[in-house]
Amino acid sequence: MADLLTTEETAEYLRLSERKLYDLVAGGALPCTKVTGRWLFPKAALDRWLASGLVTPAGLSLAPRPPIVGGSQDPLLDWTLKESACGLASLSEGSETGLRRLARGEVMAAAIHLHRLEGEDDSANTDAVAQAPGLHDAVVIAFCLREQGLVVAPGNPLGLRDMATVAETRARIAQRPQGAGAQLLLTALMARAGLQADGFVLVKPVCPTGPDLAQAVRSGKADCGIASRSVAHVAGLGFVPLLWERFDLVLRQRDYFLPGPQALFEHLRKPAFHSQATEMQGYDVSEAGKVRLLN
Repeated sequence: MADLLTTEETAEYLRLSERKLYDLVAGGALPCTKVTGRWLFPKAALDRWLASGLVTPAGLSLAPRPPIVGGSQDPLLDWTLKESACGLASLSEGSETGLRRLARGEVMAAAIHLHRLEGEDDSANTDAVAQAPGLHDAVVIAFCLREQGLVVAPGNPLGLRDMATVAETRARIAQRPQGAGAQLLLTALMARAGLQADGFVLVKPVCPTGPDLAQAVRSGKADCGIASRSVAHVAGLGFVPLLWERFDLVLRQRDYFLPGPQALFEHLRKPAFHSQATEMQGYDVSEAGKVRLLN
């Protein structure tokens, strides 16, 4: 049997009428996805759904997740949450914390950008979700590619180019909390450059979000820090580009079809979203809304 079942195949597999099947889909109770106008059902997810007892009336009475997007902060995401009128709030605590909250049912979605100490980062987000306990029914949706680098004072007075020059000049570098995507990236960049953390002047306390880091640079408390180009642009600061990263949204498959997430994803297709991404700088939204992983 195929890994992805059609509506007819799923109804037969579950021994349900197609009408009942559509009722379950409409209620967000059944793991499924829509591709080119057709509903498809991952057989592995259906098996887990059956094993968890979700076919019983009690199992269908799932506690609703709070309408919150946890995880990482991003200026374009903040703008989109507001402009889409999706009703989803933002709780910016870092990528890893967002994933943990999602697994515990404390948020409806998590925004993540994860990095490895070695190897390619392109699949870091999807690999983490695929392996995360409690997220067997998750879907990863592409939000954007975004440019990450060093946020510096206007004109880059210290002439910073990379992590090696940050270490050489003893530039004071702002930090983000442990588990935040930017902090994971900082650690990875140090490792890839063959440098140890004790070779850098690390500023404390840590900065909760990218805009907080930008304020630390603007006020002179730090000379630089890792953040996106859009954060530097909005703050009127300089920027030293280092790499492009994937910034994705993760949520339960059953929550994907709720009105809030659907309003958010609908907005990703609008010209206003693409125009805003261009204006904020440092974004590639050509894949926005694409399903990157279906657990």
